[in-house]
Amino acid sequence: MGFSLDVSPIACELLIKVRMNIHTNNQVTRIYNVIGWIRGAVEPDRYVILGGHRDAWVFGGIDPVSGAAVVHESVRAAGKLMKKGWRPRRTLIFASWDAEEFGLLGSTEWAEDHARVLQERAVAYINADSAIEGMYTLRVDCTPSLHTLVYDITKKVSSPEEGEEGMTLYQSWHKRDNSTERDAPWISKLGSGSDFEAYFIRLGIASGRARYTKNRKTERYSSYPVYHSVYETYEIVERFYDPSFRRLEAVARVRGGLIFSLADSPVLPLDCVEYAMSLTKYANSIYQLALKHPAAMQQHSVSFDSLFFAVENFTVVARDFHQRLDQLDTSNALAVRMVNDQLMYLERAFTDPLGLPGRPFYRHIIFAPSSHNKYAGESFPGIYDALFDIENAVDWQKAWDEVKRQISIAAFTVNAAAETLKPVVS
Repeated sequence: MGFSLDVSPIACELLIKVRMNIHTNNQVTRIYNVIGWIRGAVEPDRYVILGGHRDAWVFGGIDPVSGAAVVHESVRAAGKLMKKGWRPRRTLIFASWDAEEFGLLGSTEWAEDHARVLQERAVAYINADSAIEGMYTLRVDCTPSLHTLVYDITKKVSSPEEGEEGMTLYQSWHKRDNSTERDAPWISKLGSGSDFEAYFIRLGIASGRARYTKNRKTERYSSYPVYHSVYETYEIVERFYDPSFRRLEAVARVRGGLIFSLADSPVLPLDCVEYAMSLTKYANSIYQLALKHPAAMQQHSVSFDSLFFAVENFTVVARDFHQRLDQLDTSNALAVRMVNDQLMYLERAFTDPLGLPGRPFYRHIIFAPSSHNKYAGESFPGIYDALFDIENAVDWQKAWDEVKRQISIAAFTVNAAAETLKPVVS
């Protein structure tokens, strides 16, 4: 049985007209963050934070409940360890944020309320939003200093995929999403759109996130199809995304591995050489973007030499710092504390109290959300924004002067960060 429908152009026009009555309830209301602490045994004044939101647009079966469940499991694991007599070296903070969907309100308010203390004491912030957004492989976005730790942890976690018994998560991730620039799995820059924003991009606290995701090379949609909809339920996770819950378990092990390693390792597992490699890559990328205007660069005497020199300087200093780490006497508590402070404060050194032009909330000079897509991360955002659409600038002299100004800010910041890693003057 079949049928045909002949619709006139006028009828087509009528078919796409919809009258909607929207009823909203606008009111000021109270929101609640739930914060739990496990006091550190050796360095209680150093904080490692695992935080994720619990509010959802509808049922939130994926966003945020899959992430909130990981926080709960991490707390339960810590509680079991404490019953056996364990206590972390550094203080662990577990945070359940409210009102994330309304503009990252809960996490941002808490970060601003405690900004001075966090800048003085926070080692790292690990985000625990949705733990799953696809069924293909792991996805990690983090600051470059966490790259090595992420790789080390995933080498200790089993792959959750059927047919990959005996394979590590690192091997599965490597096979499915290998970087084109190095023989290692792909790790992305942090953008925004979740609760790490205030901690990383404003306060300069080393941050990261991990989740299971889609195939980024073939599945071109921006997020999972049921995102923020009424269909985002427990049942869709149980029936389609992760029937065995092994993917969620793998993500929980990665997030847990990050916070427990950061809280317990005598020397913080942060890698400055990885940061140097990323700075080199991003400096080359932003330079290539500027080279699209060779004549204008020459006319306005625009040079990236100062930035490349700063990055090379940082690279030399970072390598020297890690050579000293290899020779560190870990029985000397003061020496350990000194290098840990250098590692912890490195991320802060990449921030500028004046913030980015037109975006003073964002203070990180190396990473910020793109001005044109808040979910995406951009490197050297001040330079990038100055170059964006520069060919259509009304005043070319002023526009290229701003490019030069942003290059100088970036070069100064990278050099200043390098200074923080040099040996303490005796």
